[in-house]
Amino acid sequence: MSTNGARLDAAYLRPGTSSFAEFLASQAPQLLPRGNGDFTDLAPHGTTIVAATFEGGVVMAGDRRATMGNIIAQRDIQKVYASDEFSCVGIAGTAGLAVEMVRLFQTELEHYEKIEGSSLSIDGKANRLAALIRGNLSMAMQGLAVVPLFAGYDLDRAYGRIFSYDATGGRYEEHSFHSVGSGSMFARGSLKKLYREGLTQSECVTALVQALYDAADDDSATGGPDLARRIFPVVNVITADGQVRLPDDEVAQIADTVVAARMQRPDGPAASLT
Repeated sequence: MSTNGARLDAAYLRPGTSSFAEFLASQAPQLLPRGNGDFTDLAPHGTTIVAATFEGGVVMAGDRRATMGNIIAQRDIQKVYASDEFSCVGIAGTAGLAVEMVRLFQTELEHYEKIEGSSLSIDGKANRLAALIRGNLSMAMQGLAVVPLFAGYDLDRAYGRIFSYDATGGRYEEHSFHSVGSGSMFARGSLKKLYREGLTQSECVTALVQALYDAADDDSATGGPDLARRIFPVVNVITADGQVRLPDDEVAQIADTVVAARMQRPDGPAASLT
C-alpha cells in the first residue's frame, strides 16, 4: 500500500519494462535470490538432469536425489519444472536457490506475456534465464552456483531445442542431447551410445532413464530408481501440443523394465559398432 492511501504505488501503474525481474529489482530487491556468507556445506545440491530431442519434440528428465556433502538430504526432490506451456527447466546445483530461480523465471515469462500480449520466442526465454543466472553470480562465487538445463519446443521451426548454461550466465545451444550435474559425464557417455536420430517419444524417454541409471551407477550424488520406495525420475515431454509431465506409473513401468534388464546385463545395453 502507498502512503497516500492509493491501492498501489505509482511505480506499479507506469508503463515500463516487460521484465518482471528488473521491476522486482527496482521495487523490492530483497525478494531476489541473494545472500551473504559461505553456506556451501549447509545447502542441499541437486543432480542430475538429462534432455534429448526426438521426432516431434524434446524430453527432459531428472533424478530425485539431493545431497548435502556426503549426506542424502532428500530422496524425492523435484528437479524438472514447467517454465511455461512449451518449455521446461531442470535444476542442478544449490537446490534452494535453484527452485527460487525457477519460480522467478516462471513469473518472468508469465509477466512478459501479460505485458506484451504475446509469449517470448524460445531464444528469448533462453536469454531471460541467462540473465537470471548472471544475477546470481555473486552467490556462485561463494560456491552456491545454479546451473540449469533449459528445453522447449520451437513453434516457428517445429522441433525441440536444448540450451545449457555456465555459472556466469553463458548460454549455449546443444544438439540432440545434453546433461548437467555431477553425474552428467556418465549420463552423456551413456547417451552417446544410446541416442540416434529418429527416436520415438517412448524410445527417447527410455534412453534418458538408462542414462540416469548409468549416472547413478558411477556418481554417488545421483539417485537411481528407488524400487523399495517407488521413487522414479521426473520426466517432462514437450511437443507441438504443449508440455506434459509423464505419470509416475508410466515412468515406473519404464524404470522397472530398465532395472530388470540390468539384472542380466549390469552395464546396460550394448551399442552397435556401425
